[in-house]
Amino acid sequence: MGNRLSKIYTRTGDDGSTGMADGSRLSKADNLFSVMGDIDELNSHIGLVRAQLQQNKDQSISEEFSQSLVIIQHLLFNIGGELAMPEYEGVSTTHIEWLEQKIDTMNSTLPPLKDFILPTGSVLVSQLHVARSVCRRAERQAVLLKEQRPSAIRDTAISFINRLSDWLFVAARFCTDPEQISEVLWDSKVLQHFSEN
Repeated sequence: MGNRLSKIYTRTGDDGSTGMADGSRLSKADNLFSVMGDIDELNSHIGLVRAQLQQNKDQSISEEFSQSLVIIQHLLFNIGGELAMPEYEGVSTTHIEWLEQKIDTMNSTLPPLKDFILPTGSVLVSQLHVARSVCRRAERQAVLLKEQRPSAIRDTAISFINRLSDWLFVAARFCTDPEQISEVLWDSKVLQHFSEN
């Protein structure tokens, strides 16, 4: 990999195409690259979550949670690999089951959610919500790609992205203060406040 990445610019993409692992070239406007881009963006947002954790040094957030973020980043990179090299399998049902177990573990520590919550709170929690919303976009693009070219993306990759958005939602709650005091519930009566004033 070292030699392959030693030259950063090649000029081969100046015509609006990108080379694939098999030597073929695709338009950069192809939806395959929309999915790749969303996955890359999602991975970058999770990197920001990790940076927030390191900066805050919040002892209430477990080392296990931090390690989960590292694993998720690697698995997202694997999905990018799958998209570039269809013969490569980077995520499996085992990884999906791992996410589900992590969701159940985090959720077991949280009070029941009685209403929708707003995507806000600390910078860390807000960043997790940004990652969740990007993850949902990645899922929509992945489903579209599957409809357009069924062989371009595996079902397991789509399922992993779907489950990851659930993980990110629960993670945002998990990283809120232990008493959930700063968790902002949606106010369905907000319009009434305007009519009363």
